[in-house]
Amino acid sequence: MSKDNTSFASLFESLLADISAIIESVECIEVEQDNFIEVGCYLYRVFPAIMELQYTENTPKNAKEILQSLSQNVNLAKDLVEECNKENQPVSDTELRSIIAQLEGVVKDIGECLCLIPSATFGGQEYAETAVRSLSDEMKNVHFEVKQPQVLETKELEPQISFESDLYSVDVDVSFSTESSQILSMPRLVDFLKITNQGSQWQHENIKKSLTTLPQVAHYIEPLYDTFFCPLTKQIMDDPVTIESGVTYERKVITEWLETFSHLEDIICPTTGMKLTSRVVSTNVALKTTIEEWKDRNETARIKVARAALSLASSDTMILEAIRDLQHICKRKRYNKVQVLSVGILPLLIKLLGYKDRDVRCGTLELLRQLAEGDDEGKEMVANIVDISTIIELLSSSHQPVRHASLLFLLELSRSQALGEKIGSATGAILMLIRIKYNRHVDSFASLKAAEILMNLERYPDNIKRMAEYGFLEPLLNHLTEGSEEVQMEMASYLGEIILGNDSKTYVAERASPSLIEMVQSGNTIIRKAAFKALAQISSYHPNGRILVEAGIVRIMAEEMFTRRIYDEPINSKTEAAGILANILESGVEHDSIQVNTHGHRISSDYVVYNIIYMLKNSTPDEFNINLIRILLCLTKSPKSMEKIFSVVNETEASYTLIELINNPHEQLGVAAIKLLITLAPHIGNTLAERLCKTRGQPENLIESPTESNHITEKQAVSAKFLAKLPQQNLTLNLALLNKNVVPTILQKIFLIQRSGTRTNRHATVYLEGLVGILVRFTTTLYEPQILFLARTHNLTSVFTELLMKTSSDEVQRLSAIGLENLSLESINLSRAPQIKKTKFMKLFHLPKFLSSSSSKRRKIPVLCPVHRGACSSESTFCLIDAKAVERLLACLDHENIEVVEASLAAICTLLDDKVDVDKSVSLLSEVNAIQHILNVVKEHKQEGLWQKSFWMIEKFLVKGGNKSASDISQDRLLPASLVSAFHHGDGSTRQMAENILRHLNRMPNPSTTYYTM
Repeated sequence: MSKDNTSFASLFESLLADISAIIESVECIEVEQDNFIEVGCYLYRVFPAIMELQYTENTPKNAKEILQSLSQNVNLAKDLVEECNKENQPVSDTELRSIIAQLEGVVKDIGECLCLIPSATFGGQEYAETAVRSLSDEMKNVHFEVKQPQVLETKELEPQISFESDLYSVDVDVSFSTESSQILSMPRLVDFLKITNQGSQWQHENIKKSLTTLPQVAHYIEPLYDTFFCPLTKQIMDDPVTIESGVTYERKVITEWLETFSHLEDIICPTTGMKLTSRVVSTNVALKTTIEEWKDRNETARIKVARAALSLASSDTMILEAIRDLQHICKRKRYNKVQVLSVGILPLLIKLLGYKDRDVRCGTLELLRQLAEGDDEGKEMVANIVDISTIIELLSSSHQPVRHASLLFLLELSRSQALGEKIGSATGAILMLIRIKYNRHVDSFASLKAAEILMNLERYPDNIKRMAEYGFLEPLLNHLTEGSEEVQMEMASYLGEIILGNDSKTYVAERASPSLIEMVQSGNTIIRKAAFKALAQISSYHPNGRILVEAGIVRIMAEEMFTRRIYDEPINSKTEAAGILANILESGVEHDSIQVNTHGHRISSDYVVYNIIYMLKNSTPDEFNINLIRILLCLTKSPKSMEKIFSVVNETEASYTLIELINNPHEQLGVAAIKLLITLAPHIGNTLAERLCKTRGQPENLIESPTESNHITEKQAVSAKFLAKLPQQNLTLNLALLNKNVVPTILQKIFLIQRSGTRTNRHATVYLEGLVGILVRFTTTLYEPQILFLARTHNLTSVFTELLMKTSSDEVQRLSAIGLENLSLESINLSRAPQIKKTKFMKLFHLPKFLSSSSSKRRKIPVLCPVHRGACSSESTFCLIDAKAVERLLACLDHENIEVVEASLAAICTLLDDKVDVDKSVSLLSEVNAIQHILNVVKEHKQEGLWQKSFWMIEKFLVKGGNKSASDISQDRLLPASLVSAFHHGDGSTRQMAENILRHLNRMPNPSTTYYTM
């Protein structure tokens, strides 16, 4: 202080001397000792604030007034304590209550004085201000209670130390020798300050900076003893030992000092210089106990100060200092963690997990981990307040120390059996841990800790399931292959429930297949069910087929289907086995060599086919029938087994069963049956067509009524395809379709699909192809008057012509070209010279009403066709020229799909048939540059069928097309090469046509037509 420094110092020393006297006096009072010692403890805790006033560089203007007020209150307290301390004058109960009430008022007044210290006094050190303000509030709210009436007695001062720390009472009695009693007697604060003023560097630095950091605050909350400090380190001792000279040191330091002397006679005491005769050190038990007790009391107070700092949280530095001091306190003694958890610090720490400063978050996580260490009770206390999801979010922090601290905290919590499930159920917890585990190249430490956490979480089956769902299958597979029967059952059940990715399915198949197959053969129904379910999912990924076959699954599944009998089993093992076997066969494995039993029967043998057909005819579960049909469909891919299948189907009349299944309410079963019938159609198609027509509701049920909805089911699509694939010239089926009036429905559905497009539904393309295929059927039996009338009524020529270009399906284009070919072949037969009289053609046949009703419509007047030599139209005679189909067919010759090209070429060939006027036809085709399209076909394609049709047409143009056609053909530079290739490598017809063309082009000599005879 700049003014009246001497007076101020005198007031300061007097105040501290009075406080010291009060402390010595309250030690001797036995009655209501807790209250008196609490008063003394509060006075000691005021000491740092008084020191701050003395050493601050920002001395407040009211400093003297504050000290005077403090002095008055301390003097009053001193008088009250001395009144209780008078010998031979017992204090009555009433007087005792009055004294304690007055002491309570003193403490409250001192608290009021402390709150008058301006903030500027602390020089911006928020932590110091927080500590003083916290003490002030505590003292202002103090309340003492007299426990019971007693006569107050005094006794002589004994070497007994009793302290109270922050309202937590601690009474310790320690007996000392006379020498120890002198050393450990209650210190006087004035003496302590004298040491400070004499220049003790350690004490001066800390006193001058008192209250600026939490550890320093804590050191001055409780009184310090000179004997606590090691003479060498000037720091409070942890393990005090006494040497021969009687001086006490820190064990480690004095031991190192003694070891510096090589000879015993050279050893001296570092403090007194006294020569020592021994290196022996003795533990100063009394001092060590006292220091430990002092630390306990001091740490209790420090915990309260830290709580106040965390509650205020006014700066990053303040929070970090509080956290670090709590870490130090918890590290020293396990009981300190219990105190920290019990004073309300935990909720404050939870809030700090969202603090902006990442160092604060990191320190908070480290402290939480410390609090959770040890027993499960501490872990549960922490976990009950901590939101695990918050910790999981911190795993994604960009700050590596925060990530590491989060992992270490989770690792500690995961060691508790009660918390493993809670961690695993937190949103994203296991997923994040798995990601960190597999990112070893990014952070090896984090990867290692994540792996340890996951290992702890494995103790809970639900966590194992979650790990598997996120792709970490190792725990599940380990328990599946190595666990007890109960564990294996649970793991297999999980394996069947979770949705595995394809890579995971392969990994599981490699690791678990033998175990699962073994479980299928178990006598435990629950285990069998779980194993079947798991194998069903694994086998659904086709690349696993080979793995499962090598594991021997086919023989086991065949045994389940054909020979095993388990009555009253709650699962249908036959259905499960058939499904797994179907999955494996659908994977494309070579099945002809796979044995199904010990008798040498293979999967494609009569034994298997007969058994499947028999079960198909006699079984009732729809799912089982679906799987049986799937197996048969797979077997049809092998020529050897295909022949056996349709032979058995014919022999056992199983086709009736398959056709009846079409109408089954289970749509998937109907679809499977139709698919098998489509496969069998090329072999036993006529039989199937005849039996279909004899089945109630067929074939019309295969084509549903038109609807505006764009939704097309798979069953609709395969049904149309089935009707299209049955032999097209089967008149019975064609007439059945005609009589059921399905054509208007078909045309309307085609129109709807073209309007909405095939991309709106994944079955639309197949459905459209099937519908067009059904229309093509009718063009193969035009000799039937009813069908001829049908084709004319609906103008199928125009329908197919439109479909040629207004579709994205190659198959639709191919079918349309075939339909036009079939119709065009009838044109020459239908074309007649114009007649004045009406034809009597229609009177010859009795037609259905739905056909005859449209006969009254006004018809287009036919014109004379130069090619067909009669009256032609696209509607009545199916004339391609009148339908403008030629240009579209020629455009299809440039198609990439060779089947479309060949069908289109075949349709054009009908215009060059010997029955038509070839000259006129060639002339018309030349006008649309047909020959160039045909030459392009020869250049682009090398197939025999295409060459035959192309060469046939080229020859027609050379013969009938005149010089222009011959010129166009001869100028094509690539044609000769194709002709030569065909001449050398083609079959008889192709070779002959190529030779003829080469002769026309003068590339080969013509045979001599002049013969000489003798």
